[in-house]
Formats: sequence, C-alpha cells, structure tokens
Amino acid sequence: MKQIDIAFRTLVAELQQRSFDAQWSSDFLPAGRFVSVKVDNRAYWYFDQPNGEGGQKRRYVGPADDPEITLRVESHRTEKSDYKTRRKLVSTLTREAGLIAPDTFTGDVVEAFAMAGLFRLRGILVGTVAFQCYSSYLGVRLPMASILTGDADIAQDYAISAEIADSLPPILDLLKGLDPTFRAIPHISGSLRSNAFRNQSGYRVEFLTTNRGSDDYGDEPAKMPALGGASAEPLRFMDFLIRDPVRSILLHGPGVSVVVPSPERYAVHKLIVAGRRQNDAGGDAKRQKDILQAQLLLLAMRQYYRRDNVAEVFAEAWLRGPSWQTAILEGIGMMTEEAQLVANSFLAHGRDM
Repeated sequence: MKQIDIAFRTLVAELQQRSFDAQWSSDFLPAGRFVSVKVDNRAYWYFDQPNGEGGQKRRYVGPADDPEITLRVESHRTEKSDYKTRRKLVSTLTREAGLIAPDTFTGDVVEAFAMAGLFRLRGILVGTVAFQCYSSYLGVRLPMASILTGDADIAQDYAISAEIADSLPPILDLLKGLDPTFRAIPHISGSLRSNAFRNQSGYRVEFLTTNRGSDDYGDEPAKMPALGGASAEPLRFMDFLIRDPVRSILLHGPGVSVVVPSPERYAVHKLIVAGRRQNDAGGDAKRQKDILQAQLLLLAMRQYYRRDNVAEVFAEAWLRGPSWQTAILEGIGMMTEEAQLVANSFLAHGRDM
C-alpha cells in the first residue's frame, strides 16, 4: 500500500478546506458568470450558468448601479478564480498523485446534494462512494476495482432528522434536475413512503437510517423530516457505522467537501455485514466487495493511521456481544492471510486496552 508524497497530501488538505468554505457561498455558482445587459440605456446584471444540456440558463439579478449588487459581482470574480484553482488541484491529485476520482455522474449527484445542504444537515455518505473518499483521507492509492459502483447510499441518524427543524429541497426534484428519468422506487413492504430512487439507466440513490431497536420499525421506511420528502431504510449496525464521522473530499469538479464514516468504522462494519449477505450471486458479489474494501483499509491504516483508533473501534464492536463477535471473526476469516494478521492484531490490541 503506497502513500502519496507529502506535497500531494498538503494539496489534499488545502483543497478540502477550500471546498468546505465554498459550500457556504451564495446562490451564484462559480461555474456561471455575470453579464451586463443594457435595457433602455440602463445596465442590468444577469447571471448565466450551464443548464446541463449544453446551453445556458439566465437569471435576472438587478440594476448595475446598485452598489450591493456590484459588490457581489466583484466577490464572485474572486470565487470564480478560486473555483478554477480547485479544479486544477483536483486534476493534479487524480492525474499525478493517482488518487481516486468517482465517475462523472456519481460526482454530479454528490455535488448536487452537497450544494443543497445534505452535509450541513448532518447527512453522511456511506457505501462505495464513501470508500472512494478514503484514498484522499488516508493519502494512499487504492485500486480501481474496489470502488466500482452504480449507486449512491446516504445515511442520516433518525433522531437528528426528527429534531433538526430544517430540510433539503424535494429530493425527487433535485434528482430530476440531474436526470429527468429518476423515479421513486416502491418499497417492498407496500408502504407509500420511498427510500430509493432510480433513473432509466439503473443508477440508484438510496437513503438509510439507524434502526430504532424494535421490529415494529424495521418493515417499512422511516419518515425523515430533513430529507426533502424521502424516507430511509432502517438498518442494523448503522448506528455503529455513522457514529463520529469525518470530513473528506470527493475528487470531482472543483472538489466536493463530504462527510463519511471514519475509515476504522467503515472497515469493521464491512467485516460484520459481509457474513450477513444473501447466499446468491448478488450477495456473493457484495460480500466480496465488503471484504476487499475492509482489508484494503486495514492494510492502509496499519501503515498510515492511528493504531489506537482502529483498536478502540474493534473493541467497541466486540463488546456489543456474542453475535457481533461471531460476525467479526467470520469476516476476518474471509480475508487474505496478511489482512487476517493485521485485523487480529488490532482486535487483540483493542481488547487489551
């Protein structure tokens, strides 16, 4: 497992801070531009931005002689310069440092959610899209075979969604803005609420949440007030996965500041869920990816991460009882011999702490 050069790791940190700052900016995205238009001998500002179909969408801003509007235009020029710089940083990190970038559509989906406020509302990327972000977070090159995906999974704690008193815009409208073929997928329970959306090409966006500890809540999607009309599938072990998340960067466009599970929780969670997959073709493929991702992260963290952090998470999972212990040991047993030695070392260290 090779770590990237310190100079590239410094660029990652700079890009992450700039991208995080940019998400707090205004309605006028750096990808667009202000244009002055004269009407009856008076100048007015308009804002042109790409419409996603090769053209431009124009919005009225206000008169050019309004000092507040003119100040905003000047500020936008600075933001646009920063936007171009961030795009160059992303290009350097993917082309020269060899870090992982998502496919374009996945990047667009995550960027749209980020701009809509998903991470401000404490949403968390989970699944393979989150795994892609550990390459930059740990500063290591991860193999492309471990990150192939055709979906995006997003989690939010149930209690947070119920108490936050804020919401994303309508999820289906947001997705249709990226691809008008997106549709809500009926839930297997027959519930009128939906936690998943899919487009014509089969790309799936799914919302997940923590299990509330009773089978009464496990058969249908949970109502999530902060998710713009989307519900979420309650899953066992999700509370363990999304506790104490970390901020990372998705290397798409100008960089997208995201929140993901900590790499140690992601790795242990993958070990636990691997043995619970269905014993069919689909389940086998997911199990293989679970184990591959877990062992890659464990090998990377052995070399380039805080050993005690990983050990503490192993210990926390182990102390949750016999069923968790059995799942952990089964998951470890599916890995390569080298990865098994690393995992058992973390586990033993955690149990001794």
